[in-house]
Amino acid sequence: MKFPFKRRGGSRYEIDMTRGPLLPKILQFSLPLVLTGILQLLYNAADVIVVGNFAGHTALAAVSSTGSLINLLVNVFMGLSVGASVVIAQAYGAGDMPRMRKAEHTAMTLALGMGIGVGVMGIVLARPLLEWMDSPPDVIDGATLYVRIYFMGMPANMLYNFGAAVLRAVGDTKRPLYYLTISGLVNVALNLLLVIVFRMDVAGVAIATVASQAVSMVLVLLCLLRSPGAIRLELRECRVDRKSALAMVRIGLPAGLQGSLFSISNVLIQSSVNSFGSLVVAGNGVASNIEGFVYTAMNAQHQACMTFASQNYGAGRMDRVRKTLWCCLGIVVVSGLGLGLLVYAFGAPLMSLYNSDPDVIAYGLIRMSVILPTYFLCGMMDVMVGQLRGIGYSILPMIVSLTGACGLRIVWILTVFAASPTLNTLYLSYPISWGTTFAIHLLCYLVAARRKLGPGSAREALKPAGRAEKEESSFGLQ
Repeated sequence: MKFPFKRRGGSRYEIDMTRGPLLPKILQFSLPLVLTGILQLLYNAADVIVVGNFAGHTALAAVSSTGSLINLLVNVFMGLSVGASVVIAQAYGAGDMPRMRKAEHTAMTLALGMGIGVGVMGIVLARPLLEWMDSPPDVIDGATLYVRIYFMGMPANMLYNFGAAVLRAVGDTKRPLYYLTISGLVNVALNLLLVIVFRMDVAGVAIATVASQAVSMVLVLLCLLRSPGAIRLELRECRVDRKSALAMVRIGLPAGLQGSLFSISNVLIQSSVNSFGSLVVAGNGVASNIEGFVYTAMNAQHQACMTFASQNYGAGRMDRVRKTLWCCLGIVVVSGLGLGLLVYAFGAPLMSLYNSDPDVIAYGLIRMSVILPTYFLCGMMDVMVGQLRGIGYSILPMIVSLTGACGLRIVWILTVFAASPTLNTLYLSYPISWGTTFAIHLLCYLVAARRKLGPGSAREALKPAGRAEKEESSFGLQ
């Protein structure tokens, strides 16, 4: 049974993505996502800043070297939140509220089960995987402790991310921002207390992170439990609907596998970085943390493109699906290139906030000089992935990404880097893989658009809306 659009009973936080000016709505959706991502990075940065200034570069390396390992274990399951967001957004765009509610309750049930399972797996595998990554002897004990405590909070992490995915699917990106603001303040306060006052170093940072994740989980669950309309979470309805679960797996599992296998290439890069010693590991970790602020601005367009494409595809508005891609690509180039160059210009003073060791700063600047001027290519690649997933393709972008980015990086490390083992050579694998993968995604989209979006869509796929339809202005795309 389907309900008319106007009877959804949504809140003032939701966005109707199928009607009205497109570009302002994309910005309305993505700006809170940018701020949310920045807040997440700020409290991650708080971990690194506090431990780097009050516990030394060895503890800093222990905390900053764990990201690729954590992503390796988490991404395959977190990818299902992408599938949940697409399935819920398509049902919302189509006005099919019963299907949407089944998908929401299936997603939250899966989140709890996966959180427990992934948590146990991370605790057990932490030490063996860090040894496989050749973590330096002076780093591995602290890194193991950090990873094990982090994975104790995995159920809270999963429930928050799936809950936030439900809200994003209906256009609500503001309330996750509010919740991250509160949990971020908790994280910073606990960092200062546990590391500076109680001298807990790596353990204190990890405990603060887990506690803040628990706070954000409680807030997003209370939001869903109290929300009006179709997204209201009813605990008695929490069960796995087979059809909804299969749809999420079809879209989300390839996305998750892509993320985890992508992490394998990043783990190999991290292993190569580890071979240069703990000072390089620390500098690489700090630079990566700073670069994350640029990435989050671009990643918001990936989320926007996927969600807007999903809702409009569900509503049968194929013209708006195409225009969504054009808008998001334009925004990501401007934000990625502008912010990348700006952050690189202030790279040294920014890194000194994390650690004052001149060697750590120098090694971090080597990474920044390669990554930041070319980071917009990564954003363009991600927007293409979001567009393809939004119209129902998930295996295709997974295969392309694994071949063009993950596979190419591995080949690069085994050949070019092996012949010239320098940091510059190692970091060049990133922009080369981003540009190559974007080009392949674009070709695939031009073929897919004709099949999914109707005749002429491939020809119009990247044409500015103002040229394609003269009656619409570039800032009021319909």
